[in-house]
Amino acid sequence: MKNPYEWLAAAINNHTWAVAGIAAAVFILACFGLSMVTMQTGDDTYVDKTTPRGALLAHYADTYGSDAIMLIYEADSVRSPDVLRFIDGLQEDLRNERYVASVSGVVDLLKQANDGTLPSSKAEIDAIIGQAPPEMVERMLPSDLMTISVIALEPGVTMEAQMRVVENIQSAVGTSEPPPGLAVTVSGNPAFSKEMEEEMGGQMGMLILAAMLLMVLAVLLLFSHVRYSLLPVGIVAAGVIMTFGFMGLFGIPISMTVIAAFPVLIGIGIDYAIQFHARFDEEIRRGTIPEAVWATVTQMGPSVLIAMLATALGFIAVFFGPVPMIADFGIVCTIGVVSCYLAALIAVPIVAIITRYRPKKEVAASGTPPGQGNAVMERYDRFLGRLASTVAKYPIPVILLFTVVAAGGFYLDERVPISADEKTFVPGDMPALLDMEKLTRTMGSTTTIPVVVTADDVRSPETLAWIDRFGVYEQEHNDKINGVTSIATLIRQYNDGVLPSTRGEIDEVTARIPESTLKRYLNGNMEAVLEFSTVDMGMSAARDLVGRMQGDVAWNNPPAGVTVKITGQLEMFSALMDDIADSKTFMTLLGFAFILGFLLLVYRKFGAVAPVIPIVFIVGWNGAIMYLLGLDYTPLTAVLGSMTIGVASEYTILIMERCEEELARGMEFLDAIQTAVQKIGTAITVSGMTTVFGFSALTLSTFNIISNFGIVTVISVGFSLVGAIVVMPAVLALLYRYTGRSRAPAPAGIAE
Repeated sequence: MKNPYEWLAAAINNHTWAVAGIAAAVFILACFGLSMVTMQTGDDTYVDKTTPRGALLAHYADTYGSDAIMLIYEADSVRSPDVLRFIDGLQEDLRNERYVASVSGVVDLLKQANDGTLPSSKAEIDAIIGQAPPEMVERMLPSDLMTISVIALEPGVTMEAQMRVVENIQSAVGTSEPPPGLAVTVSGNPAFSKEMEEEMGGQMGMLILAAMLLMVLAVLLLFSHVRYSLLPVGIVAAGVIMTFGFMGLFGIPISMTVIAAFPVLIGIGIDYAIQFHARFDEEIRRGTIPEAVWATVTQMGPSVLIAMLATALGFIAVFFGPVPMIADFGIVCTIGVVSCYLAALIAVPIVAIITRYRPKKEVAASGTPPGQGNAVMERYDRFLGRLASTVAKYPIPVILLFTVVAAGGFYLDERVPISADEKTFVPGDMPALLDMEKLTRTMGSTTTIPVVVTADDVRSPETLAWIDRFGVYEQEHNDKINGVTSIATLIRQYNDGVLPSTRGEIDEVTARIPESTLKRYLNGNMEAVLEFSTVDMGMSAARDLVGRMQGDVAWNNPPAGVTVKITGQLEMFSALMDDIADSKTFMTLLGFAFILGFLLLVYRKFGAVAPVIPIVFIVGWNGAIMYLLGLDYTPLTAVLGSMTIGVASEYTILIMERCEEELARGMEFLDAIQTAVQKIGTAITVSGMTTVFGFSALTLSTFNIISNFGIVTVISVGFSLVGAIVVMPAVLALLYRYTGRSRAPAPAGIAE
């Protein structure tokens, strides 16, 4: 029975157009999936709704959560009657928008104090504002130059619906006719999310284009000795399109981290295309096209498959991370490397047959293809050979040196800061971010910490008294909490500041509270929520505050049968810091386990652990470089360890494979090491440089989370080359010294 690669080679040779048709059909199906690709921002990218934390956050958002859109008005004097009349008219129009629960601003304060009509003179306006509560005026009218309208949305409005509301408000503002000198800006979390989504779309196109252009440059510089040298770029483009299509078909959304996956795929996928193209060009020089197709598919197919699976396993480890957009990054990268591999495996021989591929001029006498047979490359080959021979003679000092550096890196890695603040991930000059910062400076923090209380009866006197006591306790004992609103504070407000002591009195007061106000803090008889307002603070301080509040809940001893849980965005992002810290280690260890298990399964010998040892060092070096460059761990850089394992394993495996091949031919060990590094080292250096070109596109991103990831991945690929060319010979030398032979049996089904 033929193995799958022999079957595929025969099918391509004998039924070229049929195979091409099937490949085209799959590509068209993927193109259909392009129309189904969606973008995702907001809480769903950070927390899994199937977890208890995610389910509670989703329940809170659906039941109580009400995002607000802010309108910022700026003029020489926003107390001008003309300006206030415009604001009043615009607010009336916006109250009719779907999903808008209420619209409030300084004009409502003025109308309330003036029998429902807007004052017509500046003197009347100033008099009313002078008599209003200062804290209310400070939030609505922070200065004579600026005022703010708050558009509260209905609870449970989806992110997609919020985007539509923002668009409608922007359209209403755009078609309005403000008085001369008045500027109106739409801000708030929904507006921020909408602009971030638009920025993501633009970034993705720019990064993919930049990566493709860099690939064209790399291929022209390093791969010009073959005919159709840009074919690998076209193959990678097809692989990326297929990845997009399968994302749409499988319902995988595009998020900040997923954007970074595409330059990564281009950098890795170009290697597969070059491997197949170079092997075909080599085979066609000594045989016919059918023979070259057979040799390329049956020989390179399984070899590149092993490298691809090793890389995919590193990405699969990312799938087990707790943050949804990290898991999506792993899924997309896995789909992408498989798509690029299959595209290269099938496209290279089919294009060769259809175009009747002919190689360029015969290779030079030295056996080196034109473009590579120059003095620089020859000197580099000899340098690698001498370096490998020296390292193999003195492996222990080399390994000890790199072990010490790696150990220092692991130590420093624990001191790399963790960033979970979404506002630090986006471009610093993004208008929506600047508007949000202006709001924060003016109004203070707009973020709250919700505390959900569940019981058999949350309106019982005992439970209500506890809710009231806990709200007072937090305000008195936490300087970062500056207010609280709950069912208890509402009942006090509607009962002359007194909390009723009987259930009958509680029900009577509750009946007087407007339903729209009541449902913001009460859900039936079994659930209520306290909303704690806070000062503006960093994410580390927020994490400390949430942890302290969790301790305060236990300290205040809720009544029997009462459950108290903290939720909200601040709690989510503070928990994200812990998730990043835990997941980066977990994903790295899982990646090592996957690669080690895969190598032991393929080679069935202890010597198969050799490719993993240099990767351990590389992961340590990554930690050191992140610390020294002052970079943070984010949801994206958290995948660096497992991704490095996948990328670096290809290089170390290829060195080991070539060394074993030379040993099988009867070569002495030192000569085998020298030959392996000299032959494979140059190839993986070229391959690594093309990968670096692809990854470099990430550094062009204006999203800090992506550009920082680009910096460390480029450096990590460099470390991977050092690990393969310098550390791997030392590891193989030690294994050979203490086992007498490092050779592992060839993988089942792969001819030696």
